[in-house]
Amino acid sequence: MPWTEAAVMDQRTEFVLRALKGTEKFGDLCGEYGISRKTGYKWKERFVAEGLGGIGDRSRRPRSSPEEIGENMVCEIVKLRQAHPSWGARKLRAVLERTTTKEDLPSESSFKRILDKAGLVQHRRRCLPGEQGERVRTPVKAERPNHVWTIDFKGWWYTRNRERFEPLTIRDDFSRYLLCAQSLVDGRTETVRAGMIRVFERHGLPEVIRSDNGTPFAAHNSPLGLSRLSAWWLSLGINLDRIPPGRPDQNGGHERMHRDLAAEVECRAEVDTATQQATLDVWRKSFNEERPHEALGLRVPRALYEDSPRRFDPLAPELVYPADHLVRKVGGKGDVKIQNVRTNVSAALRGWDVGLQPLDTVRYAVWFCRLCLGELNLNTAKFTATARNA
Repeated sequence: MPWTEAAVMDQRTEFVLRALKGTEKFGDLCGEYGISRKTGYKWKERFVAEGLGGIGDRSRRPRSSPEEIGENMVCEIVKLRQAHPSWGARKLRAVLERTTTKEDLPSESSFKRILDKAGLVQHRRRCLPGEQGERVRTPVKAERPNHVWTIDFKGWWYTRNRERFEPLTIRDDFSRYLLCAQSLVDGRTETVRAGMIRVFERHGLPEVIRSDNGTPFAAHNSPLGLSRLSAWWLSLGINLDRIPPGRPDQNGGHERMHRDLAAEVECRAEVDTATQQATLDVWRKSFNEERPHEALGLRVPRALYEDSPRRFDPLAPELVYPADHLVRKVGGKGDVKIQNVRTNVSAALRGWDVGLQPLDTVRYAVWFCRLCLGELNLNTAKFTATARNA
C-alpha cells in the first residue's frame, strides 16, 4: 500500500515496529508498504539510532555548499558599505576584487542579497514609462580628458561651530576626475579666480568649461551672459558651455557627484572648516582613486585622467583681432569710446580689449575674443546685444 501524506508518520512507525519483531520477511513487509528494501532499512536504522524523531522528513538542503559565503566576507562587505553608504553592490564588488581571489569573491547578486539582509538597501519606487522624463541632449559630449570641465558650487552647510562651508567643485567630464573640491571664503569673482588659477597651474587648461547661469559664472545683464570670470576663461582660449536655466539634468554627472558628497561628507559635519576640508580631501582622494564608476567600466577616474598639454600662463593674454577691426579698451564703467562717442557695452569686460568691426559709417559689430557681443550705433550711442540663443 502506498504511503499517504496524512498518515506518513503513523505508517512509518507501524512499519519499523513490525520489522523489529522479525516475524515477517523483510522484503514482503516492504512490498506491503510500497517502499524499496533500501528505504525500509533506512527507516529501521534511523528508528534504532534516534527513536521516533529519526523517521521524520529531513531537509534536503545540503549541510554545506561550495558557494557558501563565509562570515569574514559578509563582515567585509557590510563594513565596506557602511564606509561608503552611497556605493552599490557592483562598485563594492569591484573594490573587493582588487584584494580577493576570483574563487573567493561572491557574485554581484550575492552582494545585493547580503546588503538587503543587513538592512543596507533602500528600495526605490519603480518609475513607470508614463512617469519618466523625456530624453535630453547634453550640449557638448566630452571625448577625451580635459575636453570638458564642469564647475559649480556645492550648496553650503554649517560646521558644528557654525562656520559656513561651501566648496567649489571642478570635474573632468570625460574621466570623472574631481580636480577641485575646495571651500572658499566667499563666491566673489576674485576668490573663485584665485582658486581656479591653482587648478590651472596644476592640471593645465581645458578646452571647454560647462557651468550653470549663476554668479560668478554668468551675468544676467551682460551680453551673452558674460561675467568677469567667464570673460577671463575666453581670454585663455577656453570655450563656454552653459546649461539652459532650470536644467541641472544637463550637467547630471556633476549633480550626481554632489549627491554623493552630500551623502558621505555633508551629512557628517565636522567641528570647524579646517577639519571639514581635511575630511573633504580624504573623500576626494577616495572618489578619484578608489570608487569604481560604472560609466568607466568600473575603473577609477585616476586610471583615465591625465593633465592637459595646454599649460597655464599667468600673464594676461593679449587679444588680437583682424586687421580691419578697430581695437578699443573697455573703460572702468564698461564703455568704449569711438569718434568721441562713449557707449556702454558691459562692465564685465572692463580692462579688456574689444574688436569693432565696421558695418557701415556709423555701425560696428562688437567682438570679444571669438564672440560677437552685439552691434554699436554711433548715431544713437547705443549698444544692442546679440540674443543669447543666437
